[in-house]
Amino acid sequence: MAALRASRIHRIRSAAPLIAAGVALLLFFPTGLAAQNKELTSETRGHLQMAVSRFLYANSVPGISVAVVQNGAPVWSEGFGVADLENYSPATSSTLYRLGSISKPITAVAVLQLWQQGKLDLDAPVQKYCSAFPRKESPITTRQLLGHLGGIRHYSDDGKGDVPEDSARHFASMEDSLQLFAKDPLVAPPGTKFNYSTYGYTLVGCVLEGASSEKYVDYVRENVFVPAEMNSARPDDFFAIVQHRTRWYHRDKSGAVRNAGVLDSSYKIPGGGLISSADDMARFAAAILNGKLVKPSTRDVMWTVQHTSDGKPTGYALGWGVDDKLGLRRISHGGGQQGTSTYLALAPERRAAVVVLANMDNLDVGALADEMLKIVLGMQTAPH
Repeated sequence: MAALRASRIHRIRSAAPLIAAGVALLLFFPTGLAAQNKELTSETRGHLQMAVSRFLYANSVPGISVAVVQNGAPVWSEGFGVADLENYSPATSSTLYRLGSISKPITAVAVLQLWQQGKLDLDAPVQKYCSAFPRKESPITTRQLLGHLGGIRHYSDDGKGDVPEDSARHFASMEDSLQLFAKDPLVAPPGTKFNYSTYGYTLVGCVLEGASSEKYVDYVRENVFVPAEMNSARPDDFFAIVQHRTRWYHRDKSGAVRNAGVLDSSYKIPGGGLISSADDMARFAAAILNGKLVKPSTRDVMWTVQHTSDGKPTGYALGWGVDDKLGLRRISHGGGQQGTSTYLALAPERRAAVVVLANMDNLDVGALADEMLKIVLGMQTAPH
């Protein structure tokens, strides 16, 4: 154990000095509410901790929070490093991170609930529920939007027509957010081309509001967050004082860690504007696996891979990616934006899931999530 601790300290000191100072203070103190859960063996927990620690040090990440679901229940969560480099605040399993695009699966669950209740027709033109969106040359459906087949553009390469980088511009409603892209031409006829679009999920948010007769945030809170016991999940309000919210970091071209740019994500809440913790996202995954939020038959619809109109599979279902990358069906989604990198991966047949949330952008946390999932499923152990 002494040798292991010495090795860890050496790796910390060889990383960026500011990160090293913060992590060194927190290295040997568990910061997860479920860190000692006996349902996860100490050996498995040790392998997971080593995998996360190696990723943290190798990428000079200030803070990472992770969680694991086994047999349909959260069994372990922990924070590594720091949530705030300036004050050395520890990252814990309850630290709040920007979710980025793993907001999309949450939105998909909410929409499928309405479909399950007969309140929303996935194949009706979106104007049935969102009259603020202008009609295009071809009808667009909610099913197409959820599967990124609606022809709605994503962010522009040149940034024109988008919210500028480092912008604190606030959007008060879903209708206001639509104005960023509503008048733009479609990138392809609906159904013909997979085109990943966060703006498409803003339109989904407008559809949800019309079908539910509630504001997006209110509906999701009442029908997803509360039943899943996601006690801290909420929109990422840039101007609010939010307890336990992490700071956001970016590594520049020289390798120096700096504060990430300003981001008010009010224009894209359904597709990338929520914040949550590793603990809460583990509860979300467990609720999905246990049929607590939608029926298993509805979940099957949500997890069915979509096809373009010429029959080609897209690899994406309704709000979730679907593959067999690990030799079994994996349902997952990643996210990234200023100051955050996130990943949620489920292995439904094994009733397992992992959550990875980091407070630095442009990180391949999907690779860490896959390594963790393999460890949880007994496919591999972390090298010593």
